[in-house]
Amino acid sequence: MKKIYLVALIAIASFSTLSAQTTPEKAPEKSTELNEVAIIKTKKAIEQKADRTIFDFAGQASLNTGSVLEGIKKLPGLIASDIAGMMYQGKQLDVFMDGRPLNISTTELNAFLEGMPANAIEKIEIITQPGAEFPATSGGAILNIITNKNAKNYLSATYTNSTSFTSYDDVRWRMNNSLLLSAKNKYFGWQLNVGQNYRESAIWASLEKEENGTTSLLTRTDADRIGRNNFIKSALTFDIGKDRLLLNYDFTQNNNDSYTLGNGPGFTTNDGSVSTGLRQDAVVTYQKKFENTAKKLEFKFNYNNNTNDFELSPIGNTSSTLDNSSNQNLYNFKFDYSQPIKFSDEGKLSFGSLYEELLFDAASKGVTNLDYKRRTAASYIELQSKFDKVNFILGGRAEDYNITGKTDTEELTAFKQFRFFPNASAQYNFNNSIYFNMNYNKKITLPSTSALNPNNTNYQNPNIDYSGNPNLQPTIFDNYEVKLSAYDYAFISYNISSAKNQVINRVTLNDDLVVNTNENIPEIKIHNFSVGMPIPYMLFTKGLAETMKMNVNPDTMNFLYVYAGYQYHQIPNVDTNGFWMFNFMSQIVLPKQIKFVANYNYIIPKGNYFYFIAVKPFRNALDLSFSKKFMKDQLTLSIYADDILNSNENAFNSYETPLLISNKMDTRKFGFSLNYKIPTKNKLAKENPNLLNKDKKEDSGILNQ
Repeated sequence: MKKIYLVALIAIASFSTLSAQTTPEKAPEKSTELNEVAIIKTKKAIEQKADRTIFDFAGQASLNTGSVLEGIKKLPGLIASDIAGMMYQGKQLDVFMDGRPLNISTTELNAFLEGMPANAIEKIEIITQPGAEFPATSGGAILNIITNKNAKNYLSATYTNSTSFTSYDDVRWRMNNSLLLSAKNKYFGWQLNVGQNYRESAIWASLEKEENGTTSLLTRTDADRIGRNNFIKSALTFDIGKDRLLLNYDFTQNNNDSYTLGNGPGFTTNDGSVSTGLRQDAVVTYQKKFENTAKKLEFKFNYNNNTNDFELSPIGNTSSTLDNSSNQNLYNFKFDYSQPIKFSDEGKLSFGSLYEELLFDAASKGVTNLDYKRRTAASYIELQSKFDKVNFILGGRAEDYNITGKTDTEELTAFKQFRFFPNASAQYNFNNSIYFNMNYNKKITLPSTSALNPNNTNYQNPNIDYSGNPNLQPTIFDNYEVKLSAYDYAFISYNISSAKNQVINRVTLNDDLVVNTNENIPEIKIHNFSVGMPIPYMLFTKGLAETMKMNVNPDTMNFLYVYAGYQYHQIPNVDTNGFWMFNFMSQIVLPKQIKFVANYNYIIPKGNYFYFIAVKPFRNALDLSFSKKFMKDQLTLSIYADDILNSNENAFNSYETPLLISNKMDTRKFGFSLNYKIPTKNKLAKENPNLLNKDKKEDSGILNQ
């Protein structure tokens, strides 16, 4: 054990020494047209911050070659599925896009992320310690998908494409294309991102009953699916004196088909389903500027509309088995203000307010069977201060909820409460690169409209049914975390998320009918231990002494990033087992500057995910990619193979039932992707397109964050 500790300490020490010894790149000479020096900064693949972990997607071919959902599943410590939901290091995730909640979950969220190409996003932030400025409804943590890129002082254009195929019982193709255009002048800036995604996929699933030493089949399904997704993301910014006005409009449309063969005791089915959706999001932001740039005032109004239709019918039959629809409208207005405080180094006082209304209705065959309304009013205040080597954050957020609704047969249980959500954080900085952090926050999660929807928007046959639960109640979280981080890469952490009325997916058996729905667990505690550490390969080839003498960029060197996590779901009166998660990401720069990345994820079976017990590894996949830049870095070409061993397959037992739930998707795929920055003759193009000014990130991004 001592040897393991010694190796870990040596690896961190050598990596941190390399970081310190890296020779900065020389800034380009001043241009008479720019009148400034462009500082070039290399992005890190994984970056650890005090309150978040940042994953660079734009520069990582191993993450951005497929859909956003496929890329997310490769992130160390993250679990994403219909069974377990979306969790990061034991914390339930609320998914944001460009700083705004998506307000969707479960199957609908997975379909949205599956339809969005990963090469259309810049990076992903997982905020594990959301402060008072974030909605208390963020639950345990926030996954923020950032698509925005800075506009330049010239017209810039980037085209991306990814094409891949799988070959099982048939060859299935997947392709996505996107084009990003942006520019700005002294009056305004603009950005337009348009794209499409076409994907063919398959899933083979079975439900079996294991009783008295015998196994009997309840249902087996073979589904061929075709997904089509189109999106437009647009933005305009106007400088009004010293102030700024930002206008954003996003449009996402999907049209998905599925053809499913089903069989079971005494029946066979051949069904086709069509699922269509339209999501529109509009934002108006006004930023007030002050002489002191550290003082900020922002007003933001957001309108979001999300409509979905689902129809299931037997092939060759015009009558529908299922014909369900839903419509959601969201109105949100908020303001945020912050200013520095004089009595503390780097101190800041922030406060703000929010008012939000969500209206949701669902219908089955034209008859409305859920009418749901949620109103939230909130205010917060937060103080950040620094004294010598210690940083403090203390805040509180008050939220008032008024949630009402009715089905076609009864009134829902109203939720009308005023609640206060405190948060506190203390961080000791050993130096500029090593720190120890302790954090506490109280949060709440309101049931998503996807989970509330009583209608089946998935699939059914005589032995299986899916439905939501309109009587779900909000979940209250108490989150505790301690974390030691070093040099933006290495960390070790432990956290507990204690929840009351946790919303979970539950599969039960009634005679031979399998029912998949949602319910509240009265109480659960999720314990999570995580450690992540980079190990440079030159440590083994050159030894510690020689490694420390090298001047190399740690972001382009050959290294192995190791992540390990242990998670335990503690449920009263339920005997549960924990499970280990492992992720190994190896980067090797080959001759001709070809970058080879191997990513292996493995989750040990027999552990509990709420009321599910993993029979097979929940994640077991080896992904490979080769990438190289051409034409003065204007063209990036990648060749990749995902789940090359074809080992990713799920199997679960459902608690207190004899059920065995199994499924296999066509996860082994091969393909290529390219990213082409269309050349411009404008001399201002010498600016580095990846330049990010951290101190003015909100000012420089054309899209909202």
